[in-house]
Amino acid sequence: MNTLSIVWDPGIGLELGPITIRYYSMMYIFGFIAGYYIMKKIFENEKVSTQLLDPLLTYVVIGTLLGARLGHVFFYDWPYYKNHLLEILIPVVNTGNGYEFTGFRGLASHGAAIGIFIALWLFWRKYLRGQYSFLWILDRITLTIPIGAALIRIGNLLNSEIIGKPTHSDYGFIFKQLNEDFPRYPTQLYEAGAYFSLLFILLYLYWKTGIKKYQGMIFGIFFILLWTIRLVIEFYKEPQDTKDAMLLMETGLDKGQWLSIPMILIGIGFMIYGYKSYKK
Repeated sequence: MNTLSIVWDPGIGLELGPITIRYYSMMYIFGFIAGYYIMKKIFENEKVSTQLLDPLLTYVVIGTLLGARLGHVFFYDWPYYKNHLLEILIPVVNTGNGYEFTGFRGLASHGAAIGIFIALWLFWRKYLRGQYSFLWILDRITLTIPIGAALIRIGNLLNSEIIGKPTHSDYGFIFKQLNEDFPRYPTQLYEAGAYFSLLFILLYLYWKTGIKKYQGMIFGIFFILLWTIRLVIEFYKEPQDTKDAMLLMETGLDKGQWLSIPMILIGIGFMIYGYKSYKK
């Protein structure tokens, strides 16, 4: 065994008798809990009623999961799901001999971003309109998202999914669950580490600078850095399907990267708006 490679085979979850708690599901739960407590600190700091935290969590959880699921369906696998509509929102697969419960096999971060945006707008309209601007809640919720994104990528690593390309060297992770004997880039760890760094940057900007006065500025910085991370690390990932591989060969970028570019431009737009609106 080469000392530069790690044989990776953690299993799919914690076995508690007849029940298996999947690592991936645990990472989602931990992410929502961590985000809840970050928002609690922010609400307390700005004298906002903490009674709003429970409905905010509900909106964000539903927006995240629904958006991520529909994002995967429409961005990555619509040719399959258009003939299997039941499987879009119900975690089952048609085996030919009936339906089998499998859990959801596909969640897309770009869809999650759209879902969270819509959920926050609905939350703001019901609970905060007239007191705070929509950009106020956008700026603050972004302080919670990187830790959830990092934990989800750790969950991907534990699931041996969204894998990196072969390193063609002695360095990397050997994914035994995939029946492989060669190392790949641990892109899940790269991405998780980058998201943790993004978390610290955003928390520093909020707590140690006056940038929150520029409404939309923190959100803009978050969007630019988040999707730049995704765009760069995607170069080291395997394409998710054959069509993605063909797109990469034809254009030099895969679907995840093409979807990240407009997100970065949106972030730049929010930064410009925040700067100009505060100067006025």
